[in-house]
Amino acid sequence: MTPEESIDSLFDDLSPESPGDWALSLSVAADAGHRDELRDEADPHALSPNWASFFEHVGTEGLADLNRRNHNLQRQIRDNGVTYNVYANSAKDLQRPWALDLFPMIVGADDWAQIEAGVLQRARLLNAVMADLYGERELLKRALLPAALVQGHPGYLRAMQGVKPVGGTWLHIVAFDLAHGPDGRWWVVGQRTQAPSGLGYLLENRIAISRQFPKAFAGMKVQRLAASYRALMDGIKAMAPEGENARIALLTPGPYNETYFEHAYLARYLGLTLVEGNDLTVRDQRLYLKTLSGLEPVHALIKRLDDEWLDPLELRSDSRLGVPGLLQVLRAGNLLLANAPGSAPLESSALLGFLPAISRHLLGEELALPSLATWWCGEHAALREVLPLLKDSVIKPTYPFSGRGTTMGQTLNPSELEEWSGRITRHADDTTVQAWLPLGQTPTWTGEPFSGSPERAKNGDTPIRDRSKPPAGGIAPRSAMLRVFALTDGPNSWRVLPGGLVRLAPRGQLMASMQRGGSSADCWVLTEGAVDTTSLLHSAPSTLTLAQHKRPVTSRAAENLYWLGRYTERAENSIRLAQIVLNHLGGEEPDSRPLMAWLSATSRENSLVSEDTTGTDPSARAFAHALMAGLSPAAGTPLSGRSFSVGFNLRALRASAAQVRERLSREHWYLIERTEADFARDCAAMAADTEYAHTEALTALQQASELLAAITGAQTDRMVRDNGWRLLSVGRHIERLITLSRALKLALEHDSLSDPDGFEAVVALFDSTITFHARYQQRRDRVALIDLLVMDRDNPRSLAWVVQTLRSRLAKLSQSATRQDSVLAMTLPNPDTWVLADLIGHQVLGEGSGSRSRLNTLLTDCESAAMNLSEDITRMHFSHADSKSQSL
Repeated sequence: MTPEESIDSLFDDLSPESPGDWALSLSVAADAGHRDELRDEADPHALSPNWASFFEHVGTEGLADLNRRNHNLQRQIRDNGVTYNVYANSAKDLQRPWALDLFPMIVGADDWAQIEAGVLQRARLLNAVMADLYGERELLKRALLPAALVQGHPGYLRAMQGVKPVGGTWLHIVAFDLAHGPDGRWWVVGQRTQAPSGLGYLLENRIAISRQFPKAFAGMKVQRLAASYRALMDGIKAMAPEGENARIALLTPGPYNETYFEHAYLARYLGLTLVEGNDLTVRDQRLYLKTLSGLEPVHALIKRLDDEWLDPLELRSDSRLGVPGLLQVLRAGNLLLANAPGSAPLESSALLGFLPAISRHLLGEELALPSLATWWCGEHAALREVLPLLKDSVIKPTYPFSGRGTTMGQTLNPSELEEWSGRITRHADDTTVQAWLPLGQTPTWTGEPFSGSPERAKNGDTPIRDRSKPPAGGIAPRSAMLRVFALTDGPNSWRVLPGGLVRLAPRGQLMASMQRGGSSADCWVLTEGAVDTTSLLHSAPSTLTLAQHKRPVTSRAAENLYWLGRYTERAENSIRLAQIVLNHLGGEEPDSRPLMAWLSATSRENSLVSEDTTGTDPSARAFAHALMAGLSPAAGTPLSGRSFSVGFNLRALRASAAQVRERLSREHWYLIERTEADFARDCAAMAADTEYAHTEALTALQQASELLAAITGAQTDRMVRDNGWRLLSVGRHIERLITLSRALKLALEHDSLSDPDGFEAVVALFDSTITFHARYQQRRDRVALIDLLVMDRDNPRSLAWVVQTLRSRLAKLSQSATRQDSVLAMTLPNPDTWVLADLIGHQVLGEGSGSRSRLNTLLTDCESAAMNLSEDITRMHFSHADSKSQSL
């Protein structure tokens, strides 16, 4: 009998009205010594009241449907692009799916009341501690806190000494990591104050899980989250220099940060501008956002990077993530920064052991939430006490950047324990020891793995089961850590977000950490009163105000959109040119020397082959082989000296898109990812099978071309036509003007238009074959070619249409960005002055040298004007090099 058959037989006698018994029979008990969140504390053979209520709402049909729900959940996470990028350091590492379990952690109203009171008290306490450390320093004078843990901490910022934060609040967002002990008490394990992560992920978790269990979510009176986010924004505005009119931005390190998805998600949800350090600049002790319209003031900044990176002038000089002069803006009182810099010492585990006495001194209160027993080994008495306890403790670094991680004493053998004892004795200040607590274990779903392909999963093609029988899977306990957040709602006032980010330890492991392969879960906090149905939409400005407000386009976003357009166009052109070359060089040796000369020169100009590649004359097949070898994205590297061909352009396109991912639809981003990944895969297969490389190369190029057509459609018809989109369009048309002008000039230079195949190749590169033959049938007339490819205002590939579109985009940009854009438009050649007769001259009479010279001059002017325009746009809109004031 198979395991599934044995489970089926086990439930043959169960009635459909016993979902709790069904769930209990599918579950595994928690490990010895750990609290079992699923089971009733008084009766281990029964579900706890909260979980019994949950499964009653889910029902037997819902239980039988858990695998399908789990598949839908994973599909939703994948389709939404939710990622957690552990140690992401390159473009290829950008996307790692977020791990989310199907079941939430459920916290009852009584437990939450205890947590809420304790977290509010600790938020007040930590804020008071920070105010003292950078103010009177009474805690140091009274020896309530060792100086080594403050002034010896690398995160203590002397530049903040004496600073008074705007609004009087130092900590606006504080996170506490809590563990549920075997005795039912909640314990504080750690705290995060610099840039606590999780506020965005827990919101995505909530949306995803509530959709899987809508009846249980509504019926169990789960507290909502929106009111706390609304209070945070209202509180920051109340304290910011400009009040209700304050511009608030969210500062991110960028897409290579492991939690970048959360930064973009949170910025969208809260209606904030997502900025990186180079989006901001300091002028006259004020912070400004660099936008296409110029510099716009920023009054409040929510930071998502650690303090040391904030200001390269006063902190880490090698930081490229911060803003030079930012601390001076703080000292001048012109910016609210959440949180205020300098809180790194509060994150040290060693501080936990001193907080009870500090609380009595600063607040006159005992701590409502206990901390785990913690010993800072820099105190001799603590060192002597803790050395015999290492086996049952957790060894942590006191300071960051020590090169050591957290070590579980239980995992050490006797010789390793002795080695650790010696190391701690020699470097006592650098070590903190914390008592080990068996983490409470919450139920998780271990369903059967999905056997279909990703494409099938996206279409909802999941296995169909008999819902009258239990699924092939089970409920397994996993150790859990709960991170809860205290959010400011006004000066020196906080509220606790009624939920949190649950981190689950990998099965069989003791530590709950996302960096160590853990996963997450939603947290449902139950209430006995009415559920707060507040929505952020209720606090939004009026419709008229919103209609009159345009989202600013930052210079960084504009620059990446500009290059997204250029690389999209460049990829299309390089694919089309590679197809033309391979189609002409794939069979017998061609006999048209002008065509081969043009293909060789144009391929080098467009980086399909490197400059030192042998020309087409000695061996067309060798040239084709060099071109195919250069298609791979690995062929183009700064130090390789090789080509920067199709694969490189697709990778660059993806990198530019990743920088502005919050502006792209899910479908748009998916197409970009798929195009780059599929082409790289095809190139690898082509390298492994050289016998059919030519056919495989053409197939890969055709598939990439079709996907790029979809990407172009998304850019043209599925993006808001704001100034960011206009710069994307400008980038595309600058690239098109440069490429096509240069290609046509080379065709004239090598006289390839006199050859029928060369004539067709040039028309094909302009993507105008169908139009040309529909209009002129089989004629191969230069006059017709110049008319269609240079003069025709209805052909989007003609030079006149490209220049006309560029002038139009720049004119529109000048209305809302800078008036200088209209001046830039005038630097482009004016198609109204182009006359076909002048360009063809006496060509019809056989005297075409003069007309060729005039056409060549026009092509040169178009190319140089496009290149100069690119430089001017960079100077005016991206680097703001024209700004007169550079003072800090």
